[in-house]
Amino acid sequence: MIGFRNVSKDRVPSRVRRLACAAVTVPLAAGALLAGGAGTAGAAPGSGPGTGPTAVVSMGDSYISGEGGRWKGNSLTNTGSRNGTDRGWVSGSTYDPARVYGSTAGGCHRSDSAEVRSAGPIADVAVNLACSGAVSQNVFRASNGGVSYKGEAPQADQLAAVAASNNVKVIALSIGGNDLGFADIIKDCALDFVIWNSYCYDDQQYGVDQKIDAVMANVGKSVDEVRAVMRTAGYADSSYRIVLQSYPSPIPRGAENRYTQSDWSRLNTGGCPFWNRDSDWARDSLVPQIAGRIKAVAAAKGVQFLDLRDMLQGREVCAKASKLVSSTVPASAKTSEWARWIDNNESQGLIQESMHPNHYGQLAAGRCLALAVAQPAASATSCKNTAGGDHTGMFLTPAP
Repeated sequence: MIGFRNVSKDRVPSRVRRLACAAVTVPLAAGALLAGGAGTAGAAPGSGPGTGPTAVVSMGDSYISGEGGRWKGNSLTNTGSRNGTDRGWVSGSTYDPARVYGSTAGGCHRSDSAEVRSAGPIADVAVNLACSGAVSQNVFRASNGGVSYKGEAPQADQLAAVAASNNVKVIALSIGGNDLGFADIIKDCALDFVIWNSYCYDDQQYGVDQKIDAVMANVGKSVDEVRAVMRTAGYADSSYRIVLQSYPSPIPRGAENRYTQSDWSRLNTGGCPFWNRDSDWARDSLVPQIAGRIKAVAAAKGVQFLDLRDMLQGREVCAKASKLVSSTVPASAKTSEWARWIDNNESQGLIQESMHPNHYGQLAAGRCLALAVAQPAASATSCKNTAGGDHTGMFLTPAP
């Protein structure tokens, strides 16, 4: 069975070795160029802003690159289409992740349903520069401390080429999660559930508090780097908008988890091995803390803020309001989970997809971006879903 599931209690040591080896690698998003939408990827170069097709660009980490977009909910079935959840299934026992991630399969994981691709007709061309696992230094220009990643130039340097051949109208940016060590937080909290029988929230909160000022400074620098590239390309600040966004929680509050914490069902069935106390901390402390700090950066830099903390409410991994997909429960945006569970055995896909919005979640994020772009360029809004609805039910409220 999948990931942590179907592992008896007496096999905890081997399961933990597997988990520690894999380090529950949950890198945030990254990337190579992926164009789409109404326009074409290969627009003829122009002489400056306004001369090419309009473009929306995504930059940053895995929460915007499209990591996890292969999956339509989570199923315990490991064969065939995995009950219709695996968009990479070809036939029989053949799977091709490139059907979803294209040439970035196994790397930046820019999916065909990534936020910038799912936002609809907000521009002629959609360009995805984000890459799974990216940190702020992978956004900065090389001339200002930027670092290449997964064989690609820093994202700001890639943006320069995009800005020269298109009329960029929107730049959506998601960055900071990997700088804070999201993957390590998830790994450590899972191990505390699986083997140590202890909570992670106290140690992890201390670590976040030690890092967050420096991380937010780098988030601010990322915005500055984008501005610098666009000014060099001849764009006035008012001619386009930057949408700086926060992160959704992929796990529910303890009381909203459909599996008890007193047995191994969260581990073996749900793929969400976290104590209630740690789940509550992540959902109601960590995610809001990060959102609040990113909102402050957006305000200081004069850019738009999109708060995604509640985007997956009721649609998280193991949420009571959602269901696993099975032979009798079909994959559906209205009933299935909108985030990918932890599959550390890699029985279905790669572990880097774990704890990210899946195909349904990415459609929702795209709708959030479209709604945000219809708001004033300096607004701060929070995007939420309608219980029992699909991505078309997303709506905005003022950001807290």
